[in-house]
Amino acid sequence: MGRLTTHVLDTADGVPAAGVGLTLYRREGDALRTLKSATTGADGRVAALLEGEALAPGRYRLVFRAGAYFRARDVALPDPPFLDEVVIDFGVADASAHYHVPLLVSPWSYSTYRGS
Repeated sequence: MGRLTTHVLDTADGVPAAGVGLTLYRREGDALRTLKSATTGADGRVAALLEGEALAPGRYRLVFRAGAYFRARDVALPDPPFLDEVVIDFGVADASAHYHVPLLVSPWSYSTYRGS
């Protein structure tokens, strides 16, 4: 059974990023359909964005509200912040697999990869 998970790590402070709002979309032609909105827990994770038949092959987008997270932590940010929303577009080819999309983020940079 396939599933899609994520977690966010605050690389500026070296901690899990608790309280990051995010939204998952599925691309349908030229449109984006909202599938789920969530907030990371104390461990910086959202355990199951999609599972089983809800995870289908296709193109997806995760939007992480990083600027709001850093503002809530009283990090001094310029206006507008260098990074506000981090958008990650990715594809799911095998809906029976586990797709883990981590975000490593600071106010000035981010990276991602396909985790396990």
